[in-house]
Formats: sequence, C-alpha cells, structure tokens
Amino acid sequence: MSVPLLPPGAPRLGLGLAALGRPGYINLGHGQDLGAEKDVEALRARAWAVLDAAWEAGLRYFDAARSYGRAEEFLGGWLRERGHAAAVGSKWGYTYTANWRTDAETHEVKNHTLATLERQWPETLEVLDRPDVYLIHSATLDTGVLEDEGVLARLAELAAEGVRVGLSTSGPGQAGTLRKALAVRVDGLNPFSVVQATWNLLEPSAGEVLAEAHAAGWGVVVKEAVANGRLTLRGQVPSALADLCQELRATPDAIALAAALAQPWADVVLSGATTVQQLQDNLAALRLTLAASTLDDLAQPPERYWGERAGLAWT
Repeated sequence: MSVPLLPPGAPRLGLGLAALGRPGYINLGHGQDLGAEKDVEALRARAWAVLDAAWEAGLRYFDAARSYGRAEEFLGGWLRERGHAAAVGSKWGYTYTANWRTDAETHEVKNHTLATLERQWPETLEVLDRPDVYLIHSATLDTGVLEDEGVLARLAELAAEGVRVGLSTSGPGQAGTLRKALAVRVDGLNPFSVVQATWNLLEPSAGEVLAEAHAAGWGVVVKEAVANGRLTLRGQVPSALADLCQELRATPDAIALAAALAQPWADVVLSGATTVQQLQDNLAALRLTLAASTLDDLAQPPERYWGERAGLAWT
C-alpha cells in the first residue's frame, strides 16, 4: 500500500498552476482570463486569489513545475505567508524560456539530462521548499530518461530521503511510457511511486495502465481533465456532453472533472482554473456522481487528440 497523496478528509480535487504562473498558456481563452494586466505582481495576486479560494474549498494538493513561469515562487510564497501546510508536487525537465512574453517563439525547452535535474532541484528548493512529490516533466520514451542510470540513481536518492518521485506523461504514447516506468529498477527497487497523466473524456487511452499503477501502490494524479478548455463552454461541446449538462444542470467542465473523479484509480484530479469563478465552476464536480463509463463514446484516437492539442495557440 502506498502513502496517500492527500491528508485525511481532503477532496480529491487539486489545483494545478500551469495557467497561473506565466502570462502565456494554451488553455482556450487564457489571455482573455488574464486581461490587460500581465505583469509579475498582477499574476502573483491572481494566483494567490485562486489559491485562497481553493484552500477555502478544502483543496490540499497543489501542483507546479519549473517551467510554469513563476508558479513555484507564487505557490511557495503563498504557503509561507498564509502558514498553510499542504501536499505539493512539482516537476523538472522543462526550462521556461518565454521571458514573460505571450508571443515568444518558444515558451519552454525540454531536457531530461542529469545536468538539468541537478540544476532544477536546488532551484525548486529555493522558492518552494521541499515538495512532497517531484516528477520528471512529460517523460517520453524518445528522451531516454527512463534508461539514464545517472538520472535514475539521483531520483532514487531523493526517494530515499522521503520525496515521492515519479513522472508525468503526455502524448499518444503515455501508456507505453508508464509501463516502462513501472518496470524501472535501481538496486532492485523502483524509485517511482507517483504518476501524473492526461486523462479526459476525449483522451482516456492511458486509463488501463493508470489502473495498473494504482494497483501497484502508486499515487495517480490526473491532469488536463477539461482538455485545455475543449471540454468547457469555450470549446465545441459534443452533443452527448451538452445533453448531460442539461440533464444534470451542470457545466461541461464540472462533468469532465467528475468523470475523471469517477475513475477508481484516480487519487487526485487537478483543476487548472485561471480565475476564482472557473474554480467555483470546477468545484461543482465534487457534488456530481457519475459512473466510470460515462460518455465513453466521446473518446478520440490518441493521435488525433494530441495533434489537435499541439495546434492550440499560446495566449
């Protein structure tokens, strides 16, 4: 049995700061949500407002990454200022390069080498303190990170010190990447014990292997449950989802999050809210009870889903 990711009694909904820590992101309508004020202090105030609302609602899992602009800094400062203790996850492997611009040609650069890990772990400690969970950011088979003996040995050291290490996944090969991670061994033991993966009504292909990870005692965190805004009123809501919204008197985002929460292997499902109102809408998911198979017919081929996601604009 694994150590729970959440304190007793906490909702299984968490808050991810991918859209709160930088002025540009790929959620539909992100630029509109931020408005004209996109300087550091304006985004810090916005992030803290959403964090305050999340805390008031009982949320106790918060997710950041080195590449989310100043998300780690915002989260760490908020935790210290408010005196809160919560479960915190972060990630290494991408470097933020947009320099606070929304029109940057490249917003983040991926590098899964030991040198990046050794640089970014101290950077995280400096602004966020020691995270409970530390993940390889968007691990894929092609980077070779799951075969890098130096990286795996260093992550095993962090695991021995009490940090829950693992990986996040993305792309049409999520299942294959996670299966390889489940087989990793360092001195006979697997240092990994957490996975954060994309799962939503349009892209549920990793569900089977996420169930395997859960059964193996891993913590499972779901990201992108609203498909970067495609499963909200800003997207082209599928008719079956629209009908269910009318039946349940709920918004598409709430149903999409509730569908993820209905998966028996999901320990935490992340909201990616950019505003307090979006968070309030997302929180309605906690009041919905859906079957795990709800709206199964919305699933797209993974290659199609990830191809469309790659075409989303940074705003």
